[in-house]
Amino acid sequence: MASTDIIVWFVMMMSTILLVFLNSKPLLVKGEQKVPCLFILGDSLFDNGNNNNLLTAAKANYPPYGIDFPHGPTGRFTNGRNVADFIAELLGFDKYIEPFATVKGVDMFKGVNYASGAAGILDETGIHVGDRISLNTQLLNHNVTISHMSTLLGNNILAMEYLSKCIYIVQMGNNDYINNYLLPQLYPSSHLYKPEQFATILIQQYSEQLKTLYLYGARKVVVFGLGDIGCVPTELDSYGTDDSVCVNSIDSAVQKFSDKIKPMIDDLNSNLPNANFIYINSTSIAVPYPSSIGITNLREPCCEISAIIGEGQCKHGGGACSDRSAHYFWDGFHPSEAPNKVTAERAYTALLSTDAYPFDISQLAQL
Repeated sequence: MASTDIIVWFVMMMSTILLVFLNSKPLLVKGEQKVPCLFILGDSLFDNGNNNNLLTAAKANYPPYGIDFPHGPTGRFTNGRNVADFIAELLGFDKYIEPFATVKGVDMFKGVNYASGAAGILDETGIHVGDRISLNTQLLNHNVTISHMSTLLGNNILAMEYLSKCIYIVQMGNNDYINNYLLPQLYPSSHLYKPEQFATILIQQYSEQLKTLYLYGARKVVVFGLGDIGCVPTELDSYGTDDSVCVNSIDSAVQKFSDKIKPMIDDLNSNLPNANFIYINSTSIAVPYPSSIGITNLREPCCEISAIIGEGQCKHGGGACSDRSAHYFWDGFHPSEAPNKVTAERAYTALLSTDAYPFDISQLAQL
């Protein structure tokens, strides 16, 4: 065992002895933990409570959110577990990763979830819904975590050595379209830039942000791509489809961003020593045959949607369908637990060569 591991083990054991019988957080299926910690940066697909106390419409700490989660509504934008929760399970963690808003002390050595609903690559993204924690601010929050770790370990070098063994998962860009580019009445971006130009601006900033994450000690980084935004219920209702399954103009614009992610991954891996960035193709790992896992409703949200136009979220205290496992979408934007599970499993163990590049999360964990 390396010296850093011994120090971290000692720090964590001292706290565990005091807390193990008092901890009421939901436990996972026990297994061998494959990496020492898991850090999560992202938007509402990964958020598990960071927005709860913010002045924002983008929060999910009320019923019927969490109807199938052990502790009820926690701030997860779905009925049960989100993709980040399932990845934590697959990596062998015995507890879900805590949000930055509430994590304390040595618990941060297991990792921290910084994700925030409505957050984007661009700082201005999502401003119309209220407070949100942009990717730039999530990076600042991670730096705060590193400072605390360095204090507990005695110096920054030990903290950096420890962090280099952890996995980071990053899911960003959805809101830069949903809550920015696709709202021309609120944001100037679509008036100023054609889809190709906007995608270039996003990828340039995203690359710099991922380089900052690297400077903060990250060496094993999972970058999730964007899904078919043109297929989510709220976008379908807003734009219409002209008899197609999804809004093709939206998916075409988003694809221009997606096409630039693999070259960005190659650039990061080539120019940053010991860096291992991987790309998860969210379109490829989407449930290929929904009916095979019991999903029969691909368009209608399961929960009763708020009457606030454009919000697309569940109504406070509203109803929810009884056949939740049969619905792909939980609310107007977010998948239900069933597809979240499949997404995490395909990201962890790729089934097709198009699922992950250059390899999947299970291989990344072995490095």
